[in-house]
Amino acid sequence: MSRPHPFLLHPAAKDYIWGGTRLKDDFSKDAASDVLAETWECSTHPDGVSIAASGEWIGMPLDEILRAHPEYLGEHAHGSTDLPVLVKLIDAKRDLSVQVHPSDEFAHEREHGQNGKTEMWYVMDAEPDTRIAYGLHHTIGKDQFRNAIEEGNVEKYLQMVPAHKNDLFFIPPGTVHAIGAGCLVAEIQQSSNLTYRLYDYNRTDRDGNRRELHLDKGLAVANLDAMPEPRQPMRLLRYSGGTASELLCRCKYFQVERVLVNTEQRREMASFRVSPESFEVFLFLNGCGSLFCEDAMLQFFKGDCVFLPAGTADVRLHARTEFLRISC
Repeated sequence: MSRPHPFLLHPAAKDYIWGGTRLKDDFSKDAASDVLAETWECSTHPDGVSIAASGEWIGMPLDEILRAHPEYLGEHAHGSTDLPVLVKLIDAKRDLSVQVHPSDEFAHEREHGQNGKTEMWYVMDAEPDTRIAYGLHHTIGKDQFRNAIEEGNVEKYLQMVPAHKNDLFFIPPGTVHAIGAGCLVAEIQQSSNLTYRLYDYNRTDRDGNRRELHLDKGLAVANLDAMPEPRQPMRLLRYSGGTASELLCRCKYFQVERVLVNTEQRREMASFRVSPESFEVFLFLNGCGSLFCEDAMLQFFKGDCVFLPAGTADVRLHARTEFLRISC
């Protein structure tokens, strides 16, 4: 039996009110609206499913492909057909709402068995003085925090942290957080769309309505203890034959590496092995090139996302590029 080959994905597009135009202008993402806030690059979540954009599955939704071939997820999936991660690009033209995500335990009990949401942000770009909200700078009671939300002065309790290009932030469930205006982010998260919005700056949508808040559930899961300011971890690039890589994050839900490839002036290509234990996702942040797998070749460009089924034959890259390598 032939081994599976990698294939490109076409994302689902989201036009939330805080989005901008960089995903269209810089990454050539298609969207019907002028504003493009997020693209769900690799997703089987029912709120936005990615579509195969190359290979034998072209035009087929990713969830249907995995139902037909659960082995593509790998041995770690134990026969499941549910993709455990959701990979996004996010353009925050304006501040995102102050929000919090539930744990698996809370979501399973209170949200009809859905997943909780652990996520990681990799900052691809940030305007000068951009900041994110990450937890609270001192402990506060739930009643006091609710009053601050209702009175519109919750921002004074948030721990605001500078965000710079190449920064990394890990957001466990219960962390009160918000991406600030001017951030361009790659987000890797559990496959979940559970967000409890705590505060939205009294903004209105295009119809003049304020967006819904979820105070009861949000306060039930929010960690309102003082949190230490997040520090950027020590990161070490490992070099080998035209490539450099570093581990960004490893948790129970996903592993993320950043990989740099430059083989433009080399005869040898960069080679990568895909384990039978897990699928992989390559999210290309910069550059372009060609990916070879056995006798097949696909070209990729900045912003492209490639799904590599578990057990894919070794892949080789001839490129000058930077990408996130995601597995479970």
